[in-house]
Amino acid sequence: MDSITKEQALVASLKKYGSLAIAFSGGVDSSYLCAIAVEALGSRALAITVDSPLLPRHELEDARRVAAFVGIEHVIMEEGAIDETVAANPPDRCYLCKRIKMSAMLRVAEDRGLAALAEGSNIDDLSDYRPGRLANAELGIRSPLSDAGMTKDDIRELSRRRGLATWDKPAFACLASRVPYGDRLSAPLLARIEAAEDYLRDLGFRQCRVRSHDGTARIEVAPDERVKFFDETMMDDVSGRLKRLGYDFVSLELEGYRMGSMNRALDTERTEL
Repeated sequence: MDSITKEQALVASLKKYGSLAIAFSGGVDSSYLCAIAVEALGSRALAITVDSPLLPRHELEDARRVAAFVGIEHVIMEEGAIDETVAANPPDRCYLCKRIKMSAMLRVAEDRGLAALAEGSNIDDLSDYRPGRLANAELGIRSPLSDAGMTKDDIRELSRRRGLATWDKPAFACLASRVPYGDRLSAPLLARIEAAEDYLRDLGFRQCRVRSHDGTARIEVAPDERVKFFDETMMDDVSGRLKRLGYDFVSLELEGYRMGSMNRALDTERTEL
C-alpha cells in the first residue's frame, strides 16, 4: 500500500472517533498526526503537551509552532518536578513515565469529553526497546499511525507534502535517555545535557546526543557528521564549552549516533542471562 492510500485510510479511521486528543511532543510523528486529525475532525481534535524537565525548550517551542501552523488547539500541562519513581531511573523508567504522563493527558481528554487519546508511534518503532508501549496498551491509548501501517519514511514524505517544517526533523527522545539506567535524574543534570546539545546544534550538528556518565560527556553525532571533529579548533572549543557546563571529561563516540544506545547494557544483561 502506498503512502497516499495509507493516509486516506488514516483520515477515515480518525473520523470514526468523532473526537480525539493527541499526545503531542512536537516531533515528526505527532506533528503529522495533529495535522491529519485537524483534517479529519476539525475543532474536535486537541493536542496536549506535557512540559517537564525531561522536555527541552526547543522541543516545546517546535510544538507550539506546529500547533499554530496546523490550527489545532494546544494544551500545555506544566509538570514542574520529576516523579520520584522516574527520577530513580530504573530500566522501566519509560514505562513509569509514560503511565504518569498519559494518565494525566487522559484526564484532560475525559474532562473535555473527547472519545480517545492517541499517540504517534509508527510501525518502525516496534523494533526498539520501548517499555512505554506497555503503558499505552494498559491505558487504552490509540496508535493510529501504527494501525495504518505508516512507516517513518511514509510520515516524512506525507509531512513534506503538507508543508510541515518537521518533515525532515531528526529523531528525538526525552533527555532522560542520555543518562545510564540507575543514575538518578535531576533537573540540573538534564538542564546541563540540554545546554550541551543546544551548543552542538548551534555549531551545525543536526543529529546529536550528549550521553552523561557521571562527570564524562560522551558525544554522539550522526555518522556522516563525525568528520567535523577532525579539527583541533573544533575539538578544543567543544571540550572547553562542555567543561564550563560542569563536565570533567569530554569524549566522542567513534561509531556515531545510534538510537537506543543506552539500552546496550540491557541487551548485555539479557545475553548473559
